[in-house]
Amino acid sequence: MHTGYPFLRWATFSCNDNSLNPIWEVGWRTALLCAGETYFDCPYYEQLQYEGDTRIQSLISLYMTGDDRLMRKAIMDFNNSRVPEGLTQGRYPSNRLQVIPPFSLFWVSMLHDYWMHRPDTSFISSLLLPASEVLYWYEKHIDPAVGMLGPMDWWSFVDWNDAFPGGIPDGATDGHSAVVTLQFANTLLQAADLFAYFGRVSEAAHYRALAASLNSSVYRTCFSPARHLMANTPSLSSFSQHASILGVLSGAIPPSEAPVVMQHVLSDSSVSQATFYYRFYLTRALCKAGMADLYYSQLGPWRNMLALGLTTFAEKPEPTRSDCHAWSASPLYDFLATICGIMPDAPGFSRVLIKPALGPLHSVNAMMPHPRGDISVHLQRVWPSGIKGEITLPSGVGGRFVWEGKEVLLHEGRQEVRL
Repeated sequence: MHTGYPFLRWATFSCNDNSLNPIWEVGWRTALLCAGETYFDCPYYEQLQYEGDTRIQSLISLYMTGDDRLMRKAIMDFNNSRVPEGLTQGRYPSNRLQVIPPFSLFWVSMLHDYWMHRPDTSFISSLLLPASEVLYWYEKHIDPAVGMLGPMDWWSFVDWNDAFPGGIPDGATDGHSAVVTLQFANTLLQAADLFAYFGRVSEAAHYRALAASLNSSVYRTCFSPARHLMANTPSLSSFSQHASILGVLSGAIPPSEAPVVMQHVLSDSSVSQATFYYRFYLTRALCKAGMADLYYSQLGPWRNMLALGLTTFAEKPEPTRSDCHAWSASPLYDFLATICGIMPDAPGFSRVLIKPALGPLHSVNAMMPHPRGDISVHLQRVWPSGIKGEITLPSGVGGRFVWEGKEVLLHEGRQEVRL
């Protein structure tokens, strides 16, 4: 017997490499088993809805099913969970209070995600004040002497990295964490775009200026030119993939330096590693650095889980604790958003960007739901560096197709592309 949220899979994906098929199927089973009356992190141990998990689950739902109802409910659940300080609870609904401040930032990121993917401005506009209160809580914790976040209350969980005791990176509790400060800076930039869209220009300007100040301080005090990596704290005594990932995402690491930094992130095994969960953000950083073609090569952890015989994806490397954890189902999103390159190019998904990153793949075929219909993509490489194919966009929706720095405009309906 099985009970769960009635998601219906609508998206399709195939390519010339059949070894990706099991990742697609196991990812979908994982996502489906972690959703009921709410999203939950796992169907066995806790069945609790955490923002860190839920942000990824929500994007999977939008891309795989087009059903945004559980995402809207999750956003409201976390809004209703807020404590008097302004932060959301880290998981909700729950009868035990737990606050994870970095997860409150992911809640603000979820508002940005929903705004970009759904034409539902009245829903998002009603949540700008709660979002500003989350950001204000963080702003009050800035140490002006260093220009970074100082000592932090509650549980600053980032990832189940073995080098992070209790999931907490260096400096996140006692002050001056590059990881958490850069996540705050990145969220400020997302909030700036969101607030500017709704006419709250002065707040948007404040968020951009604050993000720039934080980025400058972290880069000045924590970046190691010798290692081409961002350290966890100004002491430069420990390094993690996470700090450099967020340095790229926040813009603290200049775009001209980002590709070299990400190469070192991938090749320097001495830095503490992102687990399955945080590899979602590793992929975002690769995309921002113009290195999305490397995504295919980063699927080793999922191939290894399949080799172990898992039929759902685990919470983290052994000891897994949970063998079914939806934050590890992110390839469902990335097969469509990264390999096929299907992304919103304007709020409400009113325009579409298709910027494929095939890596070594020869061909891909995909279809995914959009608020106004379906987007379909059929692409094939033309060696050595070209591409051709067919793209169909919903009625009333245009966009761009980008390949190797070249761009063609897309219109509604079916069209052929060749570059």
